[in-house]
Amino acid sequence: MLVTGGTGFIGAHVLPLLQAPAPHGPRPAVRLLTHRRPGPDQPSADVETVRGDLADPGTLHGVCEGVTTVLHLAARIGGTEEECRAVNEEGTRALLAEAARSGVRRVVQLGTAAVYGDGPHRGEPEGGPAEAPVSATSATRLAGERLVLSAGGTVVRPYLVYGEGDRWVVPSLAVLLGQVPRWVDGATARISLISAPVLAAVLAELALKSGEPGEPLPGGASGVPPGRVLHAAHPEPVTVRDLVTAVCRALSLPLPDGDVSLSEARARLTASAARRPLELLAHDHWYDSSRLWSTVTTRPGPAFTTDFPACAPWYRKALADAGIAPP
Repeated sequence: MLVTGGTGFIGAHVLPLLQAPAPHGPRPAVRLLTHRRPGPDQPSADVETVRGDLADPGTLHGVCEGVTTVLHLAARIGGTEEECRAVNEEGTRALLAEAARSGVRRVVQLGTAAVYGDGPHRGEPEGGPAEAPVSATSATRLAGERLVLSAGGTVVRPYLVYGEGDRWVVPSLAVLLGQVPRWVDGATARISLISAPVLAAVLAELALKSGEPGEPLPGGASGVPPGRVLHAAHPEPVTVRDLVTAVCRALSLPLPDGDVSLSEARARLTASAARRPLELLAHDHWYDSSRLWSTVTTRPGPAFTTDFPACAPWYRKALADAGIAPP
């Protein structure tokens, strides 16, 4: 199995699962595509590491030799449109070409529900909301996802992901609360979340499902027709009020005091990096993921408000190290 993005946020949770002893039969060999120098964040020695850069298609030649499955977790987040396109679209195109040349049977890609845009989205199934990305990152990720789907791969789309390694969701929320310490429009919007360990387990399970000999490139995961999107979210969406309350209580942050309208909150954040998180939390963004949970044996685990306190020690240190909150 070839894994891209194995040293990233979600990849760091996926790799240990792929290295764990298989309950039945031998553990699959894992090959990690990376353009980084070896360092403390690299995987253990029993993972084969190959050098290659999605932004430089010429470096990908041969990376899929002898591989039956590609788990594509890598994505460029932020940067110019050209930088994002080089990795998210053209890098994916080149990777799929190598997969086809090498006879890969399955590709599973980590996508994002951000490709649907600002919403509101309420209980939308796959194929329900129109794809309307609002950033270069999301637009180029959507282009890459479409390439995978056209080739018959499976794309898993979470909305917000939390847990150890999260450098965006909870840190951005903490920054937003520091600038607008109020409930925005009553904080009644509902949001889809999934924990990083559960998402990693889903991705590992989909990638490890055995394919039939002769299955055309890249083939859907078992039980999933080729070329299919799967939403990945806990079945219970969380209100923004419950989300904020759980985070503030677990991290000893002050709760919002009083209310403001969305327009008032926007006015306070005109030139702020917290503007985007505000928009993501100001409207309903929750998605029907029943197709996923009927496909995999992995269970969604406890709801966010129950699960988040276990993440608090890691987040306290991460926020303190980033200068966002006191230790």
